[in-house]
Amino acid sequence: FSFNITADCNAILKALQPIFQEQGMTETVHNWEDHGYLATYIKKNGSFANLRIHPRGLVLVDLQSFNDQTKGREEVDQLLNKVEERMKELFHGNIKRVKRLPAILRGGVIDRYWPTADGRLVEYDIDEVVYDEDSPFQNIKILHSKQFGNILILSGDVNLAESDLAYTQAIMGSGKEDYTGKEVLILGGGDGGILYEIVKLKPKMVTMVASNIDQMVIDGCKKYMRKTCGDVLDNLKGECYQVLIEDCIPVLKRYAKEGRMFDYVINDLTAVPISTSPEEDSTWEFLRLILDLSMKVLKQDGKYFTQGNCINLTDALTLYEEQLSRLYCPVEFSKETVCVPSYMELY
Repeated sequence: FSFNITADCNAILKALQPIFQEQGMTETVHNWEDHGYLATYIKKNGSFANLRIHPRGLVLVDLQSFNDQTKGREEVDQLLNKVEERMKELFHGNIKRVKRLPAILRGGVIDRYWPTADGRLVEYDIDEVVYDEDSPFQNIKILHSKQFGNILILSGDVNLAESDLAYTQAIMGSGKEDYTGKEVLILGGGDGGILYEIVKLKPKMVTMVASNIDQMVIDGCKKYMRKTCGDVLDNLKGECYQVLIEDCIPVLKRYAKEGRMFDYVINDLTAVPISTSPEEDSTWEFLRLILDLSMKVLKQDGKYFTQGNCINLTDALTLYEEQLSRLYCPVEFSKETVCVPSYMELY
């Protein structure tokens, strides 16, 4: 609750006390004179509420309850309804805003909360853990969402969902490129989505270097992300493609030494680093190294595609563009913003 007037802390405390006492909750009150009150109410079953009253016109109520049953949730709603009604009676038209947040479920078998790239917490409609394994390199999760399908999450980072064809199409050039008869190099892309879509376009040869060197990602995706990868991960070699489970840096260096050239290089390794100190961040060094090596295996008229980052991370994106002027050869670049469904943000 926020108010247009200074809050009478003692009056609020006395007005709300009966509501919690009716629930059989024991009370402890802390008073900090000019800093208001903190009252805690504890029930015998372990449920508790914190009532924080700030004299400058802010009242916060936090309620925690160990009960995921419908009846338990209804009891919580009824208690909060009574608090809200009493506050409105007490302050009449002087309440500026009332905001009630939905309950956060902690300690559940299924983790529904995942951060966006710019640090917001998103609650997904996850209803099943499809796959959860630790490889020598990372934790690999595939969770099922009612609206996004299966979602690949690597070490807490939402990578790709079955709904995210927009991501794959964008990193391939948004339908503006002709891959027919072309040589293509994919860096990363262990979910198989880019490979699957390019193979449909009749390239001469696609080489995918799954740089995470993590066979378990490929194994998980080929079993549980087939709407994304189709059958291309069933075999590491196909009529017009090959998948190398190797570190991409030695591969790029080898290709550069051999003089092997590609029409397209698609980097699906990692997002632009969030750090604003590129000189002190090893991820930026890795990014610059990949860029330089990629330019050495790219034909003069070739194109390099990569993901950027969340559109809100303007500083990081600007720093990335600055790196492009530091490559060993001059390059021109363009950028495009797309909405990736499961990211719940513009990229």
